[in-house]
Amino acid sequence: MSKNGSECLQWARSESGPASQQPKLVSLFCGAGGLDLGFIDAGFDVAFAADHDRYAVETYNHNHPGQRASKVDLLETSPEELYRRSVLEPGFEGAIHGIIGGPPCQGFSRANTGRCHSDPRNQLAVKYAEIVNYFYKKSKIKFFLFENVPEILAKKNVDFLEMLRASLSKNFIIYEEEINSSGFGVAQHRKRYFIAGISKDVKKTGIFTFPEAKVKTFRTVEDEIFGFPQPVYYSRENISDAIPFHPNHWTMKPKSKRFLTGEMPAGGRSFIKLDWKRPSRTVAYGNREIHVHPDGHRRLSIYEAMKLQGFPDSYRLMGTLSAQVKQISNAVPPPVAAALAKCFKEFLF
Repeated sequence: MSKNGSECLQWARSESGPASQQPKLVSLFCGAGGLDLGFIDAGFDVAFAADHDRYAVETYNHNHPGQRASKVDLLETSPEELYRRSVLEPGFEGAIHGIIGGPPCQGFSRANTGRCHSDPRNQLAVKYAEIVNYFYKKSKIKFFLFENVPEILAKKNVDFLEMLRASLSKNFIIYEEEINSSGFGVAQHRKRYFIAGISKDVKKTGIFTFPEAKVKTFRTVEDEIFGFPQPVYYSRENISDAIPFHPNHWTMKPKSKRFLTGEMPAGGRSFIKLDWKRPSRTVAYGNREIHVHPDGHRRLSIYEAMKLQGFPDSYRLMGTLSAQVKQISNAVPPPVAAALAKCFKEFLF
């Protein structure tokens, strides 16, 4: 994928006709827009997007025309209110065909050492199911796509997941799959769990199938970021507009003595050094856990992490450095999203 957000949107509309004729989506927990970018690339029109993170909303609206993303606390917003704010807004035309989104996964993620099945953040997945069923009731949506970390499948989450499946199955036939991004041209081993739901009203022969990995030779870190100039080191005075090469090509100034030699200790999460000749480890960073650049003398820049996620060259993340770390860590790689979107497009439209 080489187009930026705006170019992808224009390309999709030129290929698939005007936006009014494209299947319309509501995007929940939209984040920086990686999942949405893939669906737009496949010919869908995201009519409304929502996220609680103001910087993610700023990023979304910077890269996608139309100011379609809004700051919404979905846990505190009723499905009725969300429906009113999206579908019933003045000027909205057409019907909503689907809902996409990945509720924040900190309660399940391996990166959260204090994770627990009863973490209140897990209720966002329950809320997602409530919203999906309400939109089905009001608009007869045809499908949904739910994304999360594979740790949600752990034995200790069995009761929670069964409850979630039961809720999502009320009006939809559900399909589940774990997908590794490296099989779709992304220079990263990133496994994620997806639930696809097809409305029981849809009369189709056969079953929905997830995309098959077609890449036989994985893209590597070298394929994506070799030859990049040195990034700017973070300081309070840095303004992203003034950062050369790319507005997100910045990182923390190396402080550990380990960066002098480039030799990193084995084990642990804080000093994982990437290999030029291999795909990246999963781009999912906590505090000071950004992967170490293959040369060993600094950590990756945000822009380098974006490239390892498969974002277009011209895409730009907004907000503080820590806000950008959060956005890129939570994003769905756009090439994976595009492959999924094409499966829905071919099956339903």
